[in-house]
Amino acid sequence: MGKAVLLLKNGEMFRGRNFGFQGEAKGEVVFNTSMTGYQEILTDPSYKGQIITMTYPLIGNYGVNPDNTESEKIQAAGLIVREASRSDSNWSSRGTIGDYLEKNGIVGIEGIDTRKLTRIIRITGAMNGILSAVDFDIGSLNKKILSIPDMSGLDLVPEVSIEKPARWKDFISGRPHIVAVQTGVKHNIMRIFDSLGANITLIPAIYSDRQILDLKPDGVFLANGPGDPREVKYAISAIKGILGRVPIFGICLGHQLLGLASGAGIYKLRFGHRGANQPVKNLIKGSVEITSQNHGFSIVEKSIPSDIEITHVNLNDRTIEGIRHKKFKAFSVQYHPEASPGPHDSRYLFDDFISMMKSS
Repeated sequence: MGKAVLLLKNGEMFRGRNFGFQGEAKGEVVFNTSMTGYQEILTDPSYKGQIITMTYPLIGNYGVNPDNTESEKIQAAGLIVREASRSDSNWSSRGTIGDYLEKNGIVGIEGIDTRKLTRIIRITGAMNGILSAVDFDIGSLNKKILSIPDMSGLDLVPEVSIEKPARWKDFISGRPHIVAVQTGVKHNIMRIFDSLGANITLIPAIYSDRQILDLKPDGVFLANGPGDPREVKYAISAIKGILGRVPIFGICLGHQLLGLASGAGIYKLRFGHRGANQPVKNLIKGSVEITSQNHGFSIVEKSIPSDIEITHVNLNDRTIEGIRHKKFKAFSVQYHPEASPGPHDSRYLFDDFISMMKSS
C-alpha cells in the first residue's frame, strides 16, 4: 500500500495511505454522514464530479455486492475515509471496498483526520480538491486544482444521461406509463415504481416537451442528478412545456428543475446536505420524516411564486425540501424517498404519484 495526498483549493493538505486505484482524482470535496450504504453512495450519479468524504470512521466492513449499486458503475471521482476495512464480513459480499475501487479505477485515501476535513468543509464550504497517489509535488498539484471547474455553472447531466429511450422492463398491459427523464436516476427509484405496478420509459435529458408527450405518458418523473440545476436549461424548457398537461413528480435535481421551471430561483448551499439522517417537517401532515439526502443546491424561498406551495422544510436549516403546484398536478421533494439503505419514512410519495396518475 502506497502513500496518497489530498490537497484542497484553500491550501490545506492531508497525507494518508492509498487504497483502491493508484491514480489521481479531481473534483469538489464533500462529506456524507451515513454510517452504511457506501456502495450506493459511490454509484449514485448525483455524485458525478465529487470526491466523497465519509464521516463514519470505518468504511467497508460488510464488503460490496453487485445488487447494491444505484447505477452501472462508480460515479464519484474519489473516496476519503478514516479507515478502510480489509475484511468483508457479510454472507452476500463479493469483495472488499479496496478491490472494488481498484477494479473501477477509483482512487481512495485512508488514514487522514476526516473530522478535521469535515469541519473545514462545514466552515469554509465544499471546495475543489485533488486526490493523488502518483503526484506528491505541491506546486504541480496546485496547478492542477486551478484547472478544475467550479460546481456552480457546471452541467454534468450529459455525462450520466442516455442517447435514446429505453424501457426499464418489458411493458405489462394495463399499467400506468411513467416517462422518467434520465438526468442520473437511481436504480432503486425504478425498482419502487415497478413494484407499484408501473411501466417505465427512460428518456434522454435533452428531450423536448413535444418528444416527451409523443410517448403518451400518464406521468413524468424528474430524476436526481449531478451539477448545477440552473445550467440544465434544456430540461427546464421541456418541463415548462409539459407542466399542466401531465402529472409530474420530481426528486432532488428534479425538484430543483421543477422549481426553476415554475419561476423560482436556486442558490448553492455552503456544504450541502448529504447523509441518511436529515430531519424534514411535512407541513401538510404536521409530521417529521427522517430522510436521506444528497444535494448542494436549494430553492430560494423568497423567489417561490404564489402558485407554488411549500410542503416540506429542513429542520436543521429551514431550507425548502418540498413543493407542489396549486393549479397543476405537480410536486417534488429535495430528498431521496427511495433511500436504500436508509429511512423509509417518505415512501408514501411514490404511492401519491401513482394515485395522481390514475386519477388524471
